Amino acid sequence: MTDHVPSADLPDDGSRGAPDGAGSGPGTIAVLGAGRVGTAIARTAIRAGYRVRLAASGDPALIDLIAQIMAPGADTSTAADAVASADLVVLALPLGKHATLDGDTLAGKVVVDAMNYWPSTDGRNPELEAAPSTSEVVARHLTGSAVVKTLNHIGYHELEEQGLPVGAPARRALAVAGDDPDATALVRAFVDRLGFDPVDAGDLASGVHLQPGTPIFNGSHDATTLATLLREAPAAVGH
Repeated sequence: MTDHVPSADLPDDGSRGAPDGAGSGPGTIAVLGAGRVGTAIARTAIRAGYRVRLAASGDPALIDLIAQIMAPGADTSTAADAVASADLVVLALPLGKHATLDGDTLAGKVVVDAMNYWPSTDGRNPELEAAPSTSEVVARHLTGSAVVKTLNHIGYHELEEQGLPVGAPARRALAVAGDDPDATALVRAFVDRLGFDPVDAGDLASGVHLQPGTPIFNGSHDATTLATLLREAPAAVGH
């Protein structure tokens, strides 16, 4: 997810998320990562009506304190317990820590990769730098999971402040890239309930067009503009 300064300041009046019935989706979300991004995703999902389980490495008591302050209403647990009961798992860790994830624990799960590669904080990673898209590196580690790329190209403040009901004028769109049609459909429903128009970006390799430095990453777009940017993007490496 980006660290953009929010470009809109909408009132906290409950109107930001999609209304009831705006699409089906999972009932329980596991968010792995309790930093600024993870807690923002947790807060937004709670407001959209999901049960959220928050997990991270470190002292469980500290994670519980973070949740009480930064994501009231979220349950805290170990990553294994959070994932076990989740219908959808969101990765909000520093990307450099993807290799620490337990592939067996995440096997059979739909996993949203909301992470970005930041060499300044992650350090240089030749595998990530050489990959057609960073999400493909994550997918190679999580071979039993259906990995879907989204939520990385919106700032955590924007995620909370810019969601709008279905059909609202100028509703912001978010791209969703993945190889499994059922998984991407599930994630598109999730994005919609959070208050954003989901746009099919194609397969997981196409997630390269959502990464830092791209027009999609650097801007805020409605569904029509986002679809045009995706059509005009060069073919992903390896296609």
